[in-house]
Amino acid sequence: MIDAVEAGTGRTDPLVLDLGCGPGSLAARLLTRLPQATVIAVDADPVTLSLGRAAYGDVPGLRFLDVDLRASGWEARLGLDPGRPVDAVVSTTALHWLTAAELRELYRVVASLLRPGGLFLDGDHLRLDEEDDPVLARLDRVLEEREDHRRFPDGFAGREDWGQWWQAAAADPALADAIAERERRTVHHHGPEGALLSVHAGALRAAGFAEVGTLWQRGSNRLLAAVTPTTPVSS
Repeated sequence: MIDAVEAGTGRTDPLVLDLGCGPGSLAARLLTRLPQATVIAVDADPVTLSLGRAAYGDVPGLRFLDVDLRASGWEARLGLDPGRPVDAVVSTTALHWLTAAELRELYRVVASLLRPGGLFLDGDHLRLDEEDDPVLARLDRVLEEREDHRRFPDGFAGREDWGQWWQAAAADPALADAIAERERRTVHHHGPEGALLSVHAGALRAAGFAEVGTLWQRGSNRLLAAVTPTTPVSS
């Protein structure tokens, strides 16, 4: 993804928007590669934002914002200079939690923020739709399961999973306030439709992106990319 930002924007100082940034690891890595870049990292989860600010709050060029991508007008909170459009929008393992309707609206806004020829890059686990491609979807899952078995022949016992990570976070006194705020906001996840490649690709095309495709893939783990037209997309 960072290679794509570096090569695709053609700038040493790109303006990058990181959607659903979590604790900020991608944003920090971007700035390690491109120290002249500006990265605006947004998320609506007070726990991961707390972790990000604690770990990377003093990184030059990085700004964390508490923004809910599902809220109407969220882009107004970014504080963007009207004369400086965004060069690239990135995300990792975050947008699959949104519904199809939320993704359509999100990508419409993203297209309006990007400069002509700007990049959208989403690294996520996106699967084929079993209704459209039943054989390929089944093979996709089988191959991934077989690879997991070869890599981890004894299974995943003893490895911390997502639920265990959140249990540990909830038990940490330093995160008590953030955990309470997370529960107050009901930051919870939706159903599985956002995990389908076709849902994302269709929403990106509907938003007016000129090119949509997979730049890299290993099983369902893929880098989905889209490019805005060379003329601006109206909002």
